[in-house]
Amino acid sequence: MTAPAPVPPVDRAGLRQRVDTSLARFLARQRAWMTSVDDGLVVVVEALEAFVLGGGKRLRPAFGYWGYRGAGGTDSEEIVSGLASLEFVQASALIHDDLMDRSDTRRGEPSVHRRFAARHRAAGWAGAPDGFGESSAILLGDLCLVWSDELLHGSGIDPVTVSRARPVFDEMRAEVTIGQYLDVLTQATRDTSVDRASKVARYKSAKYTVERPLLFGAALADAPAELRAAYSRYGLPLGEAFQLRDDVLGVFGDPGQTGKPAGDDLREGKRTYLVAAAFEATDPAGRDLLTRRLGDPGLDQAGIDAVREVITGSGALDRTERRIATLTDTALSALVNVDLEPEAREVLVDLAVVATRRKD
Repeated sequence: MTAPAPVPPVDRAGLRQRVDTSLARFLARQRAWMTSVDDGLVVVVEALEAFVLGGGKRLRPAFGYWGYRGAGGTDSEEIVSGLASLEFVQASALIHDDLMDRSDTRRGEPSVHRRFAARHRAAGWAGAPDGFGESSAILLGDLCLVWSDELLHGSGIDPVTVSRARPVFDEMRAEVTIGQYLDVLTQATRDTSVDRASKVARYKSAKYTVERPLLFGAALADAPAELRAAYSRYGLPLGEAFQLRDDVLGVFGDPGQTGKPAGDDLREGKRTYLVAAAFEATDPAGRDLLTRRLGDPGLDQAGIDAVREVITGSGALDRTERRIATLTDTALSALVNVDLEPEAREVLVDLAVVATRRKD
């Protein structure tokens, strides 16, 4: 008899489906309210339904849930609903990130600002289509951030528990916002230091992808200080490794799997750890090529290949892969001698593998 396929860690406890159900139920309520206000809001709801329900790994609710369960928290639909609010934080960050990066696609579909610009263009409305798309994306991203609050507070979790976890939730949202600004600032100043790239990765992605969701779950379960500290020792390096894998995929990933055009990060001039390591290790000719081609919106396939060659030839790709492995090992070592519910320990180990070895 063939053994059943192992359940992916994001699907343990039926979590992904339960999160999706909670999100769909919430969005249905928003659809009813918004369409009662004005027919013109139908497209807003449709766009956010497509964005939020049409994809996503649900990693943040998974880290939050197993952080909660690891601290001895009791499963409930209210807890799952509260953790689903993390997906609206993620949606807000991605919509705004795509706008700032001028990205054409997300998950293989038009990015929100491109979608609304196309609608303006097709309808022949007054004004600039791109300006309408950009304004729409800002507002839809803001709306998702508002909805993250609404879903958390309407989840059915008792107010005392929400109040205890709220500081972590607020800090997470502030950190990803300042991280986004640091990313924009670093591109503008063309800072190519590895230290700067690591700080941007830590605040833009690492903390709100792994550490803060874990601590959010821990706060919901009223976890002791020792466990919260262990979650930080696990979450920070793992979150950074997750971002480094994202950086590698942004340069070398398959568009059919990533859902984004090849070389987008290079056209946007992202000063990632991968790029910073290449600047540090390559020769003057390589640095000159990187300086000229990074941030070139017209970068073609030949230019992408040339930049890739500098990155690989300098050893930066190998260095980044070694750092991903080191950071992942550091994260996993934090779980060894901590009092943690056994199933949660198992899933957190599996989630570390999923987060750092993914192809999309």
